[in-house]
Amino acid sequence: MASHSSGPTVSVAGKKHRFNVWRGDKEHGELVDYELTLSEGMVVLDAIHAIQATQAPELACRWNCKAGKCGSCSAEINGRPRLMCMTRMDQVIDEGATTVKPMKTFPLIKDLVTDVSFNYRMAKRIPAFAPKPKDERGEWKIYQYEVDRVQEFRKCIECFLCQNTCHVLRDHQEVGFAGPRWLVRAANLEMHPMDQADRIEVIKEDMGIGYCNINKCCTEVCPEGITITDNAIIPLKERVVDRAYDPLMAFWRSVTGTENK
Repeated sequence: MASHSSGPTVSVAGKKHRFNVWRGDKEHGELVDYELTLSEGMVVLDAIHAIQATQAPELACRWNCKAGKCGSCSAEINGRPRLMCMTRMDQVIDEGATTVKPMKTFPLIKDLVTDVSFNYRMAKRIPAFAPKPKDERGEWKIYQYEVDRVQEFRKCIECFLCQNTCHVLRDHQEVGFAGPRWLVRAANLEMHPMDQADRIEVIKEDMGIGYCNINKCCTEVCPEGITITDNAIIPLKERVVDRAYDPLMAFWRSVTGTENK
């Protein structure tokens, strides 16, 4: 995963460290100070669990696998959107007190837990996979390069860190922009060699791809290293332009009577 550090680990065992953890609900809240003695190999999620066990049993946070694969424990650690389970204390201990806040983009429920139901509403806007008919031998033929093109999109763990860091969603959620995670999903389907559904109008209108200004902040925070901007969003923008704005492509379709998938 992209969040793994490639450098040598630094021992944190036995060191005392302060944590500033957001406590509160949608009505009011504040950062609360906690101090822990760290243990070897500790990650931020371990620290949150230790605070729950010894100082604040009512502290709310989401987590599941603690292996960077479920996407549940997303938070903002020292101002950066990250997975708590994949952020080692030896990576952040030199930054002073570790601040842990909930994702900013989504409505707060309690403490570190946010309401991410926006994402599931957006997911429903995307037309489902629609496979082409099998050939005369009852088979589908797919080339390896076609598989390789969409394979990285399937690594998404739906941590929604890309959604959280997207400034369009942070500041203008009401405009109807689906966000990078769902543009990745749309790209996965649009570029699938066996899919025949046409989603270009949905991507343009219902998903609001025109609002993305491709500043790559979503790519930078993806813990799976998906090249969201270059490999998913820009190709989709090109397809929308071809369909909606390019007069030469419109002329070609009128002459050939075809739509380019």
